Amino acid sequence: MNQLMDTGRRAPAAAPPTMARLRRAITLFFALDGFVFAGWVVRIPAIKEQIHASAGALGLALLGVSVGSVATMLLTGKLCRRYGNHPVTVVTAALLSLSVALPALTRSALQLGLVLLLFGAAYGGLNVAFNAAAVDLAEAVRRPILPSFHAAFSAGGLAGAGLGGLLAPHLSPLWHLLLLTATGLVVTAYAGHLLLGTPREATGLDRPREGADAIPGHGRVPVGRTRLLVTVYGLITLCTAYGEGALADWGSLHLSADLHTGPGAAAAGYAVFALMMTVSRMSGTWLLERLGDTPVLVAGGLLAAVGMLVAALSPQLWPVYLGYALTGLGLANVFPVAVGGAGALAGAHGVAIASTLGYSGILLGPPAIGFLTEAYGLPRALTTIAALSAVAALLGRLVRHGRRRTAH
Repeated sequence: MNQLMDTGRRAPAAAPPTMARLRRAITLFFALDGFVFAGWVVRIPAIKEQIHASAGALGLALLGVSVGSVATMLLTGKLCRRYGNHPVTVVTAALLSLSVALPALTRSALQLGLVLLLFGAAYGGLNVAFNAAAVDLAEAVRRPILPSFHAAFSAGGLAGAGLGGLLAPHLSPLWHLLLLTATGLVVTAYAGHLLLGTPREATGLDRPREGADAIPGHGRVPVGRTRLLVTVYGLITLCTAYGEGALADWGSLHLSADLHTGPGAAAAGYAVFALMMTVSRMSGTWLLERLGDTPVLVAGGLLAAVGMLVAALSPQLWPVYLGYALTGLGLANVFPVAVGGAGALAGAHGVAIASTLGYSGILLGPPAIGFLTEAYGLPRALTTIAALSAVAALLGRLVRHGRRRTAH
């Protein structure tokens, strides 16, 4: 017998306990990803001191994470299509947990860069695999639940950063990162048991995606049109990820260098942004069910554009905090909605393309802001985040028209 969903509509025929089991497992992988990555990030200053690296050498070494991620995402999409999203999720989560301890064993910037390539490859692979698994589950339950998974990632990141801040004065980087490894392997074993122990035929997640692809509710569509729409979704993720990456690296510096705040007030700026992203993603499913994909994409992009203009150009502290908060609220659900749209069209391959373009935005954002800062100053450089957020909103409108034309 079909069960009623939270909205009062009828759920699909698959058993709700099975879906709840899968959702819990995938949520744990998202939270683990954010927790492990944030735990590594808070130890970067200690690792820099350990390897006696200059700022420039450290910056090049840290590129290993982004390069490793982007380089393996498309390959992961192929692996998911061959072996399935769930096994690849478990394997890459285990690799991520093991590789996070490696930076503490390095003694030079070159060694650090090499191990971060491996860490980045596992991180990028896991992001493709669990997003593809989440897209499949969202289609099976017929609810837009992707933002809730990304909220788990954000919450895991906040927990990892908070715990890392508490442990950093008391534990060496090696013991801290080994603790992350142990935690990651335990969570992977438990969540992997849930994920791999659920028969896919019982959930409707074993549908083939060959030849033509599907737009939910509109049947099969030509591959060429699908690729174009997936690319547009990927460009949306690039625009929004550019803002996330740039704010992570430059948001606090804007407060300290341009508004002359203390270190605590500067750090609070990014915390406001991250907190509002988490809160917004927690309500993302509710918003999508009531408004639909396109309004969330367009309104989110425009809200982020307005917020970032306020944050970049205001000479006062509190308007900057408000701008960061609006930017976090706006950007929060754009990335998961775009990845979900690409995945609904082309499965793991669509997720891989959108994720690759998105993480390219994270890779490009910080250095682009740096170059523009030297030429025009940091406040003007930060307005590029607003500009690309507005572009994401425009692309959100265009992709809606493209899906309608394809459906007809």
